[in-house]
Amino acid sequence: MQAILGIDIGTSGVKALLITDQGEVLTTASEEYELLTPRPNWAEQDPETWWQAIIKTVRRCLNEKPGLPVAAIGLTGQMHGTVFLDKRGSVLRPTILWCDQRTGQQCLEITRIIGAENLIRLTGNRALTGFTAPKILWLRENEPQIYKQVRMILLPKDYIRYRLTSVFATEVSDASGTLLFNVAARDWSDEMIKALGLEKSVLPACYESPQISGYLNREAANLLGLKEGTPVAGGGGDQAAGAVGNGVVSAGLASCVLGTSGVLFWHSDEALYDPAGRLHTFCHAVPGKWHLMAVTLAAGGSLRWFRDTLAPDILKEAKETGKDPYELITKEAECVAPGSEGLLFLPYLAGERTPYADPNARGAFIGLSLRHNRRHLARAVLEGITMSIRDCFELGQECGLETGSVFISGGGARSKFWNQMVADLLGREILLPAADEGPAYGAAIIAGSGAGLLGPVEEASAAFRKISARYSPNPELKSLYDELYTLYKQLYGNLRGFYDESAAFVSKYTNS
Repeated sequence: MQAILGIDIGTSGVKALLITDQGEVLTTASEEYELLTPRPNWAEQDPETWWQAIIKTVRRCLNEKPGLPVAAIGLTGQMHGTVFLDKRGSVLRPTILWCDQRTGQQCLEITRIIGAENLIRLTGNRALTGFTAPKILWLRENEPQIYKQVRMILLPKDYIRYRLTSVFATEVSDASGTLLFNVAARDWSDEMIKALGLEKSVLPACYESPQISGYLNREAANLLGLKEGTPVAGGGGDQAAGAVGNGVVSAGLASCVLGTSGVLFWHSDEALYDPAGRLHTFCHAVPGKWHLMAVTLAAGGSLRWFRDTLAPDILKEAKETGKDPYELITKEAECVAPGSEGLLFLPYLAGERTPYADPNARGAFIGLSLRHNRRHLARAVLEGITMSIRDCFELGQECGLETGSVFISGGGARSKFWNQMVADLLGREILLPAADEGPAYGAAIIAGSGAGLLGPVEEASAAFRKISARYSPNPELKSLYDELYTLYKQLYGNLRGFYDESAAFVSKYTNS
C-alpha cells in the first residue's frame, strides 16, 4: 500500500496527514505556532516557523506508519500572504498575512489606477486589504530598501513548495487571491501587473491544482524522512482544497468553514462575478471550474481571543484534563438561553471583509448589563460569529447562489452545539462530512489525482464524500434568531463613523 501526504499551512498551525488511495485517513499530526501582531492592524509570521512545524508533523505521521511509502505530496494553506525572497531565495522580512489590515491606502490607490469596474473585470475581485497586491505596494512604499532586494514573491504554501522542491511555482486557486490574476483566463494578468508597475519575473509559474509542480529535493527528503523525487502537486488555497475534501465539486453545492476565519463557499461551473465585488470569484482546485466565496475574518479567531483573554482558567483546565478548551467554552454557552439575554457581539476583531470590506471595523459587546456573566459572553461570541456568517450567506442568495444543504467543516464544526446554531441561523440543513481533516485532506486528494493514484479531482472527491451527521433547523429558534439578526444588522451602520474616528485616533497616538 502507498500513502498520499497532505500538508496544510494554516494561520494557527500546520496539519499533516496520510491517506490511502481509497480516501481512508491513516494518521494525522498538527503543530501550533503564534500569530505576530507587532503593531495595530498588523498580522505577520516567520516562514521558518511553518517549515519547522512541517518537519515535526510529517515525521510524526511517518513514525505512526513506519515503512509506509509516500507516493505524492499535496500542499494547501492560508491564502494571500506574501513571502518576499531575495536572489538567494532567503526570506527578506516576516510574511504579511491575509488578516493584516495595514494596506487600506494601497487598496484605494489600486482602485484609482485600475478603476473599480475594470478591476472586477480583470481579476473578478475588488481591492481588499487581505489580498497580495496591496501588500507588495505597501512594501514598495514603506520599506523600499527591502523591496529593491525582492526577486520572488510566493504565497505561504508555495514557499513550502520551494523548500520541498527548489521550484518557484503556484497554482490557480491560490493565485486568484493575489489581485494580479485573470481569474476567467486562469493566468497572470499582464494588464494588472503593468498598471501597478510590477515585474512579472517576481511571480512564479502557475499550474492547475492537480498538476505536478516539482519533485522532493534531497535536503527536504532527508529532513522529512521521505524519498527524494516524490512528486509534489500544485495543491490549492485552503478554501478550494477544503471544498475538495468536503465534496463541494459540482454546481449547487456549498460549504461553511468554521476556521480562524469563517467562509461560505459556492462551486460554480462558470466564472461568475458579483458586480459590486462583495463576493470573491476564484478558480477552483477542480480544473476548469471556479468558486465564489464570502469571508468573515475572525470566526474561530474570535473564539480563540475569548479563550486566551477571558477564559484563562478554562485553558488551564483543558491542559490539565486533556479536554478541548473550546468544548468547555461551548458547554458554558449552552447554559444560556438563545439570544444571550440581549447581549450581542460583533466579531470584527481583525476588521471585516464580507459584506463590509472595512479594515477599521472592530469587535464589540453591545447590551452588557450587571446580569451578564462569562457564560452570556461565550454564547454571544458564538452567536455573533454565526450571524456574521449569515451575512455572507444572505449575500450569496442575493447574488443568485441558491443552495439546499450546506456542508460544514473546520475546527468549529467539531461542536454539535455550534453546528445546530448554524442550522438555526441559516435556516438550512447542515451536513457534517465524515472526513473532518479539512484542507489537508483535500490537498491529499488533489495530489493523488495529479500523480495518477486517483481519478480526476471531482470524481475522487465525490467518491470519498460521506456524511457523519445532519443538523436540521429548529423552527422556533429560527424565528428567534431572525429577530436577533435584525438587531445585529443595525449595529455596523450605527458604529461605522465611530470606527473611522477610532482608527484615526489609534493612528495618531500609537507609535509602535
